[in-house]
Amino acid sequence: MNNEFQKIIYFRRSNRKFNPEIEVPDEIIRTSLERAILSPNSSNMQLWEFYWINSEESLKAMVPLCLGQQAALTAKQMVVFVTRKDKWRERANWNLERIKETIQGEPTNIQKKALRYYGKIMPLLYKSDLLGISTLIRRCISIYMGWRKPFYRAGGKTEQRITTHKSCALAAQTFMLSIAAEGFHTCPMEGFDEKRVKIFLGLPRGAEINMIISVGLGTEAGIWGKRYRVPYKEVVFVR
Repeated sequence: MNNEFQKIIYFRRSNRKFNPEIEVPDEIIRTSLERAILSPNSSNMQLWEFYWINSEESLKAMVPLCLGQQAALTAKQMVVFVTRKDKWRERANWNLERIKETIQGEPTNIQKKALRYYGKIMPLLYKSDLLGISTLIRRCISIYMGWRKPFYRAGGKTEQRITTHKSCALAAQTFMLSIAAEGFHTCPMEGFDEKRVKIFLGLPRGAEINMIISVGLGTEAGIWGKRYRVPYKEVVFVR
């Protein structure tokens, strides 16, 4: 068993009040964001953006947007994790270009599959229209293929949103574990005014806030008690 990782897991707690005297070095945030970018995500589409709230002015502006909670009021740094489902075409093309760069001569079977995946499958999965025709096509394909064999059940905007939020949450978890590994604390916040945060960050309509994470050196007052979890046997099932 890896004891070092175990220590990080136990050290990471949602701390809601940070030490006002201790700054969090920018290098720790930068490195943790670089690590977050390496997180697993659906089809390597990377439909996320991370907004690093660093200046004193911006941090103060975020406090009322986070409903004045202590985790925001005492934060030394913040990162807003944002989903960008609306960038699916741009990211699919980015993946296509990376694949094309690896091709020398005739594409291999794997390269051909990858080109088809990002050139045809991704548009099929993410394309949308006002009449909902794309969603109907996806559902019809899913019903037909799913009747014949196990098949990915593609749907509409709801399924797309779920996929992008899952990927973004994985990046947020990587970020929090990285911060813990560097000896600092985090608090993922869901209590915020998403509309006003989007306006503050200048985000387009298609962007969504996944979570806001405040960072600092935690205090005893920031821990609200013992960490309780539902027993292992009630949540883990072996088949």
